[in-house]
Amino acid sequence: MTRATADLLLLAAALIWGLAFVGQATAMEHMGPLTFSGARFLMAALVVAPFAFAESRRNLPVIPKKRLMQIVGIGVAFFLGVALQQTALLTTSVSNAGFLTALYVVMVPALAYVVTKFRTTSEADKQHAKLHAAIWPAAALSLIGTFLLGGGSIAGLNTGDWLIILGAFFWAIQILALGWIAYDLRRPMVISLIQFIVVAALGLAFGIYFEAPTWGGVGDAWMELLYTGIISGGLAFTLQSVAQAHTPASDAAIILSSEGLFAAAFGALLLGERLTLSGWTGAACVLAAVLIVQLGPLMRRR
Repeated sequence: MTRATADLLLLAAALIWGLAFVGQATAMEHMGPLTFSGARFLMAALVVAPFAFAESRRNLPVIPKKRLMQIVGIGVAFFLGVALQQTALLTTSVSNAGFLTALYVVMVPALAYVVTKFRTTSEADKQHAKLHAAIWPAAALSLIGTFLLGGGSIAGLNTGDWLIILGAFFWAIQILALGWIAYDLRRPMVISLIQFIVVAALGLAFGIYFEAPTWGGVGDAWMELLYTGIISGGLAFTLQSVAQAHTPASDAAIILSSEGLFAAAFGALLLGERLTLSGWTGAACVLAAVLIVQLGPLMRRR
């Protein structure tokens, strides 16, 4: 697969996720966020399972036990990102959720540099992971954008917004770790299936314990579950696993962060949400940070 094709797959995943924010928000009228997350990724696991089984029958080396545990760990980070994001949608807007989730675009290269610095001895790897100067103005713009998106005051950010920001940290971990392991193993379907099973198991276990879900609530949210489970879950997250074997994690984070644009567009189109002038200014700052992180290294190469 070419790098351009991988980037297009990531962009398609971002578009699918942008629309999924709408379904994730409306589903909260019928069921709790943990139960919804568990049910959603149980469906995703069922969709991906046949493809993972076919992939496992190919003449490929057995996945080492250590790697399996690492994939489970990625699944836990994945669950925390999903659960925090879903819980946040109880108290924040689709537009805010989409833009604030994009903060992982700055977190991923920073984490990549820190982790690579301590886990490798290769000077080439260290140079490859070295942060370019553009990351610092991008980080500043992201923080300013977050501030303005909350109305220009710390108090303007509600509990849901802060949960989204915390969830963005776990998304950054998932994107970074997935990029490394997907490139190493070249088993996107199996990796996706394991992640989905972890999220489904944790979501349903905690959901049943804390939220006391009902079959009626599940039935009322069937349309949201179908889209977010099969399309946004099974398809889009598998596209991410496939593409990240061919695209660096930092670049993938930048492309995937465009889900914020799609979330705002679909939130306005389907839910009638509108950002204030301060919110639009903050959104522009976040998007500028995304562009700086992407274009900074390219300008330096020229």
